[in-house]
Amino acid sequence: MEATFKSNVAPVMKVTDWLVVAIVSAIPIVNIIMWIVWLASKKTNPNLKNYLISIIIIFLIGIVLAFIGIGVLGGILSSM
Repeated sequence: MEATFKSNVAPVMKVTDWLVVAIVSAIPIVNIIMWIVWLASKKTNPNLKNYLISIIIIFLIGIVLAFIGIGVLGGILSSM
């Protein structure tokens, strides 16, 4: 009996693939559109999807911290 195993390993992304991701991510507005396109595509490498999800989480944390900082700064300035 010969066992057949199905490989669930994602293919390794090339350096050129990561360069494209980095360049596209540096362009305002285009980056958000492409992130959504890449996340919605079934053909996108799972490693890229995980990377994009982590970037979005960091982005959202930054927005929350910015609002907190603005609120604290506004409170300090209004009390003067």
